[in-house]
Amino acid sequence: FALNSIMLSVTAAVLTVALGVLLAYARRLRQRFAVQGAVWIASLGYAVPGAVLAIGVIIPFASFDNWLNDVTQQWLGFNVGLLLSGTVAAILFAYVVRFLTISVGGVSASLNKVTPSMDMAARTLGHGPLRVFLRVHLPLIRGGMLTAGVIVFVDCMKELPATLILRPFNFETLATHVYQFASDEQIETAAPGALLIVLAGLIPVVLLTRAISTSRNV
Repeated sequence: FALNSIMLSVTAAVLTVALGVLLAYARRLRQRFAVQGAVWIASLGYAVPGAVLAIGVIIPFASFDNWLNDVTQQWLGFNVGLLLSGTVAAILFAYVVRFLTISVGGVSASLNKVTPSMDMAARTLGHGPLRVFLRVHLPLIRGGMLTAGVIVFVDCMKELPATLILRPFNFETLATHVYQFASDEQIETAAPGALLIVLAGLIPVVLLTRAISTSRNV
């Protein structure tokens, strides 16, 4: 259960931070209404309850799987099964949608500290947007990216409603494991899993705090 939770949380944190960097940097480069609106819409997931978000994910995913099975059955004579709904991919998609606003906010806050004069100086040296990002922005926003990744990781570890609805059969995480025994009032059985969730949230925070303290001292 712990390995399942860690695998999902780490993967979701990496995907969320990568998309957050893409959206935040796009908003920095293009101050247009379409880009601003797209980033704003992409950041709405955190305001939606996990159960509602899970239903919003499973309906289009199930429709796509049913359509694909109908097509393969008609033309190839067999069903491909469930490719999206009822799989780990559905859980990861829900995690990314729900916690993307954390990543966008953290990366945007770090990018706002980079003055436009740095961009202009790099541009005058002949660097394009991608090279400016890799050589100038990325080293300066690594702290914000790491912070956003840790927060997303901790939130994914304890996310219950979306995981409970979207998980595959016989697939358990620490959150669903604790919920099942706690709902049956088997507190002693649920306690180890709950403590693991707490530890999984504390350890990254401690490591992040030490990393930030070390960087400030340097």
